[in-house]
Amino acid sequence: MPPDAARRSDRSRRAILVAALELVEALGYTRLTIEAVAARAGVGKQTIYRWWPSKGPLLFDAFVELGPAERDALPTGDLAADLKRELRIAVEELAERRFDQVCRVLVHEARTDLVTLLLMPRRVVLEERLRSAQRVGQVRADVDVSAAAELLLGPVYQRWLLRTAPLTGDFVDAVVDLVLRALSG
Repeated sequence: MPPDAARRSDRSRRAILVAALELVEALGYTRLTIEAVAARAGVGKQTIYRWWPSKGPLLFDAFVELGPAERDALPTGDLAADLKRELRIAVEELAERRFDQVCRVLVHEARTDLVTLLLMPRRVVLEERLRSAQRVGQVRADVDVSAAAELLLGPVYQRWLLRTAPLTGDFVDAVVDLVLRALSG
């Protein structure tokens, strides 16, 4: 019985994606080469080029398939604690070197897919939590929850992107406390 080509292709594809993330973490984007990925994955360069035209799209696919794990967390009832938890998760994701490297590349390559992949899921969670808080009177009824979610996430992503200062739990707490004072007043 001949080997299953689809299974072999899937195994090779996954090995390539894993190798790309491991190498970008170890070497950084500029020193990452398709040759190194091929060697680490145990495939030929032509196999990689058959699926990806360059290392940018390869890393994007690796990030999509092997990126930060989804974290399901139910609201605790404490709005500030819930918002701080969500922003801390965003900070943890950005602190992972391999994902930091990939995200920075995608930002610099102006990949709008990054917004859909990384920013929107976190924003949706924050919006849902803020709407819930609005229903029980913790957030004013006239607050635009989409804008409020941007107020929360904006400083985190700006500090990450510009590296103006470290991303810390204390920073997250200060952002949430400041925004909640504006939303509940």
